[in-house]
Amino acid sequence: MASSEVLRGRRILALGADLAPLTDGPLAGAIVQPGSIDQLGGLAPGATDLVVIDADAWDASALAVAVKALSSLKACPPVLLVGETLPAGLVRNVLRLPATDILEAPYSPEQLAAALLTLLAEAQPAPAQASGDSRCWGVTGAVGGSGATTIAIEIAHALAVRSGKDRAVCFVDLNLADGAAAAYLGAQPTARLADLGQAADRIDAAMLNAFVTPVSKGLDLIAGVRDPTAFDAVSREAVLRMLEVACESYDWVILDIPRHRRSWTLEALAGCDEVLVISELTVPALLAARSHADEIEDALGASLRPRIVLNRLASRMFGPAPSMTEAEKALQRKAEAGVSSDWEAAAASANLGGPIAQHRPKSKIVKDVQTLVERLAAQPARRDAPPKAA
Repeated sequence: MASSEVLRGRRILALGADLAPLTDGPLAGAIVQPGSIDQLGGLAPGATDLVVIDADAWDASALAVAVKALSSLKACPPVLLVGETLPAGLVRNVLRLPATDILEAPYSPEQLAAALLTLLAEAQPAPAQASGDSRCWGVTGAVGGSGATTIAIEIAHALAVRSGKDRAVCFVDLNLADGAAAAYLGAQPTARLADLGQAADRIDAAMLNAFVTPVSKGLDLIAGVRDPTAFDAVSREAVLRMLEVACESYDWVILDIPRHRRSWTLEALAGCDEVLVISELTVPALLAARSHADEIEDALGASLRPRIVLNRLASRMFGPAPSMTEAEKALQRKAEAGVSSDWEAAAASANLGGPIAQHRPKSKIVKDVQTLVERLAAQPARRDAPPKAA
């Protein structure tokens, strides 16, 4: 069912007494105003975000007049026509309106929610197109708890500050079932990404915008609410199309990629300019990072070499944790960078909601990530196309 966050504050004109119970279901969170078809000819521009009409509640001839009145409006809101009896002539006239959909009864709450979401997305202004070639970086953890999401958030924030633009960076949490990026950022995920379903061909900039949560200047988030079925409910084509549109709409796209492979994982990685594998400084994590990086290289060939970033480096002369040099021996390759350990700053920011750079700007984590971002951003972008569904 569509999230109440999507509909919160939306003004919906519901025409038909049988639509009243929907305010506790698919229309939950919206400002629902019952009304009559006589109102349609006098709707003020911007006064209503969506009109839902129960065709069975009105005489066909009167409804035809009302639909004609809608067509004469300078700014016609999206219209959803539902009902068991839908005359062909009426349907044709409704479909001539700028943004419409038809739902034949009986229909499920999920079908109604999907129709509402699509119409509202079509009515959303599309994000401004990226000014130049988009850059896409993927971040993935070698093991659970390695800090990949935290590092990805700091990278996205640093790029947003660096750009200075209002909408420059899109952070996409691809941990579809239980991603934590929204919680770490203190943001509300817009809706279940499962609502994307199998409809890859309908995803465009306007629909993508319905799933975007603005976080701060320059930084937007795409993340779903916790949904254990999301990986099965969202098709490979829908995920890849979402990423393709994001790359067309933003200068930078940062992907938080689960370490367990999905049907779309390799294609998403292949569309990245950089892939960062985040590892702790424990022997099991380092061995996992080496294996994970090797697996990506083997699958994608020489076109993309993942960079390993060592997280939670401690300043010490003696102790159980391996040094950077010792860690590189276990990795059998050079690490791209190290990020200092600052548990207090990371925990405080997670509890307050937002990047560490916002709450603890002097943290060593912030400095280390900024150094990494500046170095990688100076590298030439790969010319490969963004991820696409076949």
